[in-house]
This record gives sequence, C-alpha cells and structure tokens, in this order.
Amino acid sequence: MNEAAPQNHGEEPGPSRRSLLWTAGAAGAGLGLGGLSAQSAAADSAGSAPGGRPAAQSAPAAEDLSAEPKRRGPTMIGVPFERRSTVRVGLIGLGNRGGSMIDLFLAVPGVRVVALCDIVKEKAARAAAKVTAAGQPMPAVYTNGEDDFENLCARGDIDFVYVATSWDWHFEMCRTAMLSGKHVGVECPLAMELHQLWELVNLSERTRRHCMQLENCCYGRNEMRVLRMAHAGLFGDLLHAAGAYNHDLRALLFDPVYYENGWRRQWHTRLRGDIYSTHGLGPVANYLDVNRGDRAVRITSVGSPSLGLAAYRKEHVPPGDPSWKESYIEADRTISLIQTAKGRVIRLEHDVSTPHPYSRVNSLGGTKGLFEDYPERIYIEPDHTDDQWGDFGKYAHWDHWLWKEHANPPGGHGGMDYILIFRLMQSLRLGLVPDFDVYDAATWTAPVPLSNASIKAKGAPQEFPDFTRGLWRHKRPGMDSRKPEE
Repeated sequence: MNEAAPQNHGEEPGPSRRSLLWTAGAAGAGLGLGGLSAQSAAADSAGSAPGGRPAAQSAPAAEDLSAEPKRRGPTMIGVPFERRSTVRVGLIGLGNRGGSMIDLFLAVPGVRVVALCDIVKEKAARAAAKVTAAGQPMPAVYTNGEDDFENLCARGDIDFVYVATSWDWHFEMCRTAMLSGKHVGVECPLAMELHQLWELVNLSERTRRHCMQLENCCYGRNEMRVLRMAHAGLFGDLLHAAGAYNHDLRALLFDPVYYENGWRRQWHTRLRGDIYSTHGLGPVANYLDVNRGDRAVRITSVGSPSLGLAAYRKEHVPPGDPSWKESYIEADRTISLIQTAKGRVIRLEHDVSTPHPYSRVNSLGGTKGLFEDYPERIYIEPDHTDDQWGDFGKYAHWDHWLWKEHANPPGGHGGMDYILIFRLMQSLRLGLVPDFDVYDAATWTAPVPLSNASIKAKGAPQEFPDFTRGLWRHKRPGMDSRKPEE
C-alpha cells in the first residue's frame, strides 16, 4: 500500500547501494506525447548528479521551499484520462507490496499487465508467472540492473506505470515515467523533500500526465461512508478531524528480510517528523474538501524522545547486528496540528516504534456531532442525545457505491486495495477525471518534510505550500463519486 498493515517491497539483498534503495522497496502508443522531445528530456536531465540521480534530490541552499514556483503548464485539475478499451500497465518493484498488488491488477477487467521490472530476477519471474496464469501474454521483463526501470518507462505500449519501491526512489521513478509520457501512481509517500513535490507538480502540468499518490486508505469502507455523510451535512458545519499511522512495526523494522537490509529503519536515523503522513491525512483531507474549497495553511509539530527502537534492539537484537551502528533520531510519537484556510484543525499522529494497538484514528467532528474510529463509533444529533456512542453499522446505507457494488472485494487491507485499483483502472478505461491528482499527492505528503522542519525549529509553525496556486478556492468533485455509465 500505502500501508494500512505491514508491507515490504523486497527480500533479497541488492548488489549495490543504489539497487538497494529501490529493490528494497519493491520491488505510449496511445498516449499522444510520443514521450517528450529529446531536447526537453535533455534539459530536464542536465542537472543530474553523478550516478544518474537528479541534482534536485539535494535541497538547494538558502531557498524558500514553501514558495510557489511559476506554473509550468495548464492545471491538471479536472483533466480526464484518455479513454481506452484496455489499460496497459507496467509495474516497477515486485517485492511484498508489488508482488501482491499485481494480483489485483490481474483481477480487474480490461487491464493487461504489459511489463514488469525488478533487479531480482526471481521476483520478476514469480510475477510474470502470475500474468500468464491469468491467461495474459507473457509480459516483458526488465531485470538488467538498477536503471532498467527507465527502459520499461520508455516503452510505447504502456498507459500507466505503478511504482512500489522504497521511498528513496519514488521521486525519480515518478519523474522518469512522466518524462516518458506515462501516467504514474506510486505507493506512499510521494517524495521525501518539498522541492521534489514541487518538481512533480510542475512535471505533471507540463507533460499533461497524472502523477498520483495511491492512498488506499481513502478507499476504506468506513472512510468512504464518513465522506458521504459529511458531504450530506450529517455532521453539520465541519470543525476538526484527525488521522494517524500508529502501528507497532518494531519487529518488522529489525527483520532483515521484511524491510530488506533495514531500508525503512534507516529513515529513523535521518528525520524527526511524521515520515508516513498520507494514511492519516488523505481520508480526512477528503472529508474537509482540502484543495476543493479549503486548503492546509500551516503545520506545527512536536515529537517525543526517540527511545523505542533502541530499547527494542537492546532486548531483541543480537550483538554484531548492523543495526547496532545506528543512532535513532525519529520521534517515537509525532503529533502535528494543521490549520486550514477556513480555520479548521487537523491532528496527525505517527508512531511505529512503541507498543500499542493499530490505529489510524480517523475522526471527524462538526456542529452536529462526531465520528471516531478504532473502534468505530458515532454520536450525531438528533440520532444521539444521551451521551452514549451510537452504532456506526446503522449508517451502512450511506456506503459509497463502490462498496455496495463490491461488498466482499478480494485482496488485502479489508478490500481497500482492490477498490483502489478497480476505481483507478475504471477511470483510465472510461476516460474519467481521477478521484485525486498530483496536488492532493503533494499536499498529503508535505507533512513529511514540514513536520521535520517544525520539530527542528522547536515546534515553530511551517507554512504549507499551495500546490494548486489558488485553485483550491473552487469546489470540484473528488472521492465522493457517482457510479459511471459503462
């Protein structure tokens, strides 16, 4: 996913640091661009650092990264996909996440898996066998080193590129896909630095390709039900919301196979803030129509001491393990408050290194009442007036049409993964405007660098970029969609 429950994108160690970065995470005939021109592509790669990584991956010194760069092209708001009878997909990264999500792509009608990429040949072979077992032609397989994903993106018979790699590689792979004329969707987070988010927004506008944060939690049954209820006014005027990623990952973070060579644990040595914000923020941003009538204005974050991973290592990890060379700085519990332009408040939490039950919090409050999840419960007037929580199950008639049509979807995370892929592929096939876009992707991910900056500044508020450049003021459709006619 996105990660509502543990996930890994790879098992076997890679042959180099660069290959480790992406395989640890994993892993247009008909697009009208024919890729970008050689001159345009060359101009975009001119600032590359040695080894092929764009120079933009290092933040420029003395630059206001919250400033709004000049728009590179017309907005991508309201831009539909090109209609097509079959959606041709290429997958980059075939570890635990990519290797399981391919099952869902194969389960959706009108989708063909054309190409696969992973530097571990065994992973690619397993995924390719699934494709042929599903009755599709043998896909092209790209396993020739850490840059072979570029060859997959350059193909002329791919409409959509799916990226399921470690976080270090998300920016570069999204960038490459769009420069190659492909729509792209990536597992969370979109990128780790603010200037990278701006570059992806600009590239999406200039190339006219959608770049999407595939936030599966937005498609959870409870989340979609609350969204419809909020839009129907059942909570009254909306005031506050809360989301989180509170998940005890300690054992998995030290598992040498699950997060290959500890790639995810390494982020606990680099940043202090909320390094996985989208599961919590995506759904509640939808409730509050962020980028569709409201916007995030500023964020302030605080973090607890970083003690949990070191304590777990002391008790469970044998001496001599490579992790003993690491010093952890990531706050065990990060709490952030986001203020919106309408004055609403969003609370975010992140905690993966202390013992606690799983929770995404998922709360919404307004002048008529409140919903809280984990466990699900509701209290809205006039249904409830006795200071006792009500049964959320009694509101099942508010379920989104996707959940009424797919009551028992296949796949993990309670079916939300399948709902996400089904709706995405449906939108591509029918030529619909996607439920969310690059502006949402950048907004949901921005707390990663912003919370880190706020904590470093002792909780000082950080201005939230307006990735829409003022277009957030206009109401427009989003996740609360109507069932399309085929």
